[in-house]
Amino acid sequence: MERRHAQTPKPPNPLLGSAAMKTVLAAVAVLAAMLPITALAQSVSGSALTPERVFSDPGLSGPVARGAQVSPDGRLLTYLQPEATNQTKLDLWAAPIEGGAARLLVSGQAVEPDAAKLSEAEKGRRERQRLAAVSGVIDYAFDDQGRQILIPAGGDLYLVDLQTPQTAVKKLPTTSGDKTDARFSPTGKLISYVKAQNLWVMDPATGREQAVTTGGVGAISYGVAEFVAQEEMDRYTGYWWSAEDRFIAYARVDETPVDLLPRLEIGADGATIADQRYPKAGRPNAAVSLYVRRMDDADAPAPVKVDLGPAADIYLARVHWSADGRTLYVERENRAQTELDLLKVDPLSGESRVILTERQTPWIDLNDNFYALKDGDFIWGSERTGFNHLYLYTRDGALIRGLTHGDWPVAGSASGAGAHASGLAGVDQTRGLVYFLASKHTPIERQLYVVSYRDPHEPNAVTTGAGWWTAVMSKAATSFIGYYSDPATPPQSALYSAEGRRLRWIVRNPLDANHPFHPYAARYPAAEFGVLKAEDGQALHYILQKPVGFDPAKRYPVIVEVYGGPGVQSVTRSWRAVPEKLYLEAGYMLFQLDNRGSANRGVAFQAPIHLRMGFPEVDDQVVGLNYLRTLPFVDGARIGVTGWSYGGYMTLRMMTDPRPKLVAGAAGAPPTDWRLYDTHYTERYMGLPQADEAAYDASAVLPRLDKLSGRLLLLQGMSDDNVQFSNSTEVMASLQSLGRPFDLMLYPGQRHGIQGQRRQLQLWRTFLDFFGRELGGAAAAGGP
Repeated sequence: MERRHAQTPKPPNPLLGSAAMKTVLAAVAVLAAMLPITALAQSVSGSALTPERVFSDPGLSGPVARGAQVSPDGRLLTYLQPEATNQTKLDLWAAPIEGGAARLLVSGQAVEPDAAKLSEAEKGRRERQRLAAVSGVIDYAFDDQGRQILIPAGGDLYLVDLQTPQTAVKKLPTTSGDKTDARFSPTGKLISYVKAQNLWVMDPATGREQAVTTGGVGAISYGVAEFVAQEEMDRYTGYWWSAEDRFIAYARVDETPVDLLPRLEIGADGATIADQRYPKAGRPNAAVSLYVRRMDDADAPAPVKVDLGPAADIYLARVHWSADGRTLYVERENRAQTELDLLKVDPLSGESRVILTERQTPWIDLNDNFYALKDGDFIWGSERTGFNHLYLYTRDGALIRGLTHGDWPVAGSASGAGAHASGLAGVDQTRGLVYFLASKHTPIERQLYVVSYRDPHEPNAVTTGAGWWTAVMSKAATSFIGYYSDPATPPQSALYSAEGRRLRWIVRNPLDANHPFHPYAARYPAAEFGVLKAEDGQALHYILQKPVGFDPAKRYPVIVEVYGGPGVQSVTRSWRAVPEKLYLEAGYMLFQLDNRGSANRGVAFQAPIHLRMGFPEVDDQVVGLNYLRTLPFVDGARIGVTGWSYGGYMTLRMMTDPRPKLVAGAAGAPPTDWRLYDTHYTERYMGLPQADEAAYDASAVLPRLDKLSGRLLLLQGMSDDNVQFSNSTEVMASLQSLGRPFDLMLYPGQRHGIQGQRRQLQLWRTFLDFFGRELGGAAAAGGP
């Protein structure tokens, strides 16, 4: 296809002299006064935003808090915050709850100066948790009294003594080997962690270490979450303490059955072969079993193996303890992901029985909404009505009552501003109240709600504002840490009473004259939200952002930014990612639409992708493209698309479909044949490739590449252990065999995400250069 270049501006009309020009300008002024403000070109004020500024310090979203906690004694608020001169290095801060200035507790640079020296296990774990871009203090935990804080960093363990005036920080003298997934036991008397594929405990008072397991070697590990548990199931641990330190349950993972795939890791200094155990769709998973060890009795017998049932090919989805620590609950999911059993386990014998079974077609989504009550009952989340809701059960799995209902979902999990928690935010057992996050009135906003689990009525909203909330309740649910943002409000965090009254700010982050984004804020028209209709009548939410100096009399090129895959929602009334503004600065309109299959909309909205990945999602994006082409200020012949991961897959699917008529597309780390991706994710939506071969063939990208429209930019990290490099090399080879030119950008040493400010700067310069050549930008926006 012919490459489109920027149009040349028209010269002034020489027939218009000064008098004539004054007459024309006067007429224009009169007309302008009569027109609504939206019909006029926006005046541009403020400084132009550059890629260099976006990817430098301080961060343009302002000082954002992460991982805030209330100390168990109720005296302190603690939180993580990037250094002012390095937004990728996190420090630990503390502030008195009763008021007063915050103070730096631990510098991230002091405990983890070089994240490059982390073990491969820890690097992989952070990649799975989407924490690979930051270092320093990325995690911390209080003991049960709020006297000490444990910080795992750089493979070592640090203890913060809050009882001393200067808040002493010391490195614990453990034996060699990187420690991961470290935490206090419930009583705070022990510290547990994984080292060298085994589970260990340590007495911080004496420094004495004890191996809970010793058989971790080769393909076998203890206390570790296997690859698919971390990447696809949001389970990042492989061990669980009971109350009073009485028991510890732990997973044994045997990866021997998993295919050993040699993966070429290409870095700046050369290439190595990494033998990765990667469970591709249809192939064997790791064999995962569960054990319980008695920890409060030195003479206790050997650990007992939990009876997980006769089927070996299952997923260990979740593990919970009852409030008194005497009963173990295990969530067991079948390989087809259509059944989820809750097992009640005797920790002394390992004997189990099924007390609750969820069956769902076409698949079951896991959630984090299990809560064990002190009286033995428990709260449970289920999508049995088509939307995720909360239910109260007896300790033996008998349904007592539903707690929420309606055509809206309770969040299964919640993330935002560095917080990841259950959508069930907390329970006040004194008053019988359960607090949860939900999108009750519109899927693009989220609030915190409260309902009685003893006498449930319609939930009441605790929070307000037309935006997006994440909340983490205190243990007694008498207060909560709330994170909020909307398109005009950068991320804020504060401590609130359970009734929603703000008690004190954590990080207020106002968009005032001192805010780093303030010099640029006035440049951008307000984002426009809207709804379109899918072929089956489902509502499709979109957001349209207009370029700097928008003039409705001109026609602009558009970039469609897409993810499009399950488990993710892109269109929310929240603070938008600052790099998006670079497209607006360059003269593009930016369009995002959540197609069927995306998150927070219930089963009916997600289910159409079953055995048809790459079809209904593209259909919905075509609805969005058709809408764009009806707008008088859109140049329908100059539309491009970009996306990463599933968004990269969507970019290729859209560019090989005749309907979108795309001029250019940038596909980052795209899965190109679902046979190459992992079991738990792929089989949930596509079944087994042995049984559904035709579906896999139809959803693949490679057979369609001869229909590629426009120019492709393919991008990939050369050490990607998630969407492996082979996905992109197959695209390269296929396009070369077809004689089709394409652009390519590879990142040595990078995994699924491209990390580091300088690399991000280069990445976005590449995007802007590519779309500038293929679509034009501000200079190419012409008249009708």
